[in-house]
Amino acid sequence: MKRSLKKYWQLLWQSVLFWCIAMGLFSIFRYFGLDEEEGVTVIEQYRGYQGTLHALGGFLSIGVLIGIVYASIDFIFDKYTSNKISLVYNLIIRTLLYFITTVMIFTLIMDIFSDLHNINLNTERGWWKESKAFWATIVYIVMISFVFSFIKIATEKFGKGVFIKMLLGKYKKPQEEKRIFMFLDLKDSTTIAEKLGHFKYSQFIQDCFYDLNTVVPKHDAEIYQYVGDEAVLSWPYKKGLANNNCVDLFFAFQQKKQSKANYYQEKYGIIPEFKAGLHGGKLMVTEVGVIKKEIAYHGDVINTSARIQAECNNHKVKLLISEKLLQDLTINTHLSSTFLGSVLLKGKQEKVNIHTIARVARV
Repeated sequence: MKRSLKKYWQLLWQSVLFWCIAMGLFSIFRYFGLDEEEGVTVIEQYRGYQGTLHALGGFLSIGVLIGIVYASIDFIFDKYTSNKISLVYNLIIRTLLYFITTVMIFTLIMDIFSDLHNINLNTERGWWKESKAFWATIVYIVMISFVFSFIKIATEKFGKGVFIKMLLGKYKKPQEEKRIFMFLDLKDSTTIAEKLGHFKYSQFIQDCFYDLNTVVPKHDAEIYQYVGDEAVLSWPYKKGLANNNCVDLFFAFQQKKQSKANYYQEKYGIIPEFKAGLHGGKLMVTEVGVIKKEIAYHGDVINTSARIQAECNNHKVKLLISEKLLQDLTINTHLSSTFLGSVLLKGKQEKVNIHTIARVARV
């Protein structure tokens, strides 16, 4: 509940800020200098800068209301319907809701405006059908909605803050960052694929990664890549350490799968199990590609994380972590670590100390 509220408030302030700016700009484009146009009559109190300020105040109010309503609609859709209906139906339903609520918002603002300034504006049922000014505003709102959706999708694709950095060209040249990586892999994937067949196996992986996505935002993680039945997750180093995010995400994912055990058993006859390897340190990040641009990470941290995960089967554990990363974590009472020894990972010249972490059962 607390995490959901945090997500909603974050979406809310972003939406309100965006729409206030968008509607504020619209008021300037629409009304600034209007009284100087030939053939246009403007009442005295709305002439010049004063009129622009009046219009700006009205449209900022509209921006606040639109921001609140649109954020609420997006939050509900993302939480309850994002994996249940197709993208086309999702967009159609959202657009209809946006349109209905926009008509309601404009009607409310016009009613208030009429009362405050003693102006007789038409707000009877269906007023918007013949209003050219309303349809001009709607076209603007639709175009700006696409901009907002593009920014949102790009942010989800590249991660928080990364999209802005790409626009500014920060990763045109390789940059050094300190990050934590988790390689998360489906256990016994070959056997499961043979049992289910390629179509049902693909649905199985889709369901697993959908459940993973429900816990990722709660632990400030970024999904770097999906590679077949494997997901690569990443954190800026401090965010990964905070509240043991990099470790607790794995147990939250396990708990999510257990809560849906009946669903997986009935649909696939299998309850998925995942194994994970964790490591952190400094590496290089850069923008690669021309036709399809991506942010790529290069360095020993990624290779070591992948090879630590590969050791899970040898040690018959679900989670392995390097000693270097473990030393920077604060192990809470609900977690316990066990040293499993030093292993010479493939391609490395020095052995790496590895530990497993388990959740302590609460009495």
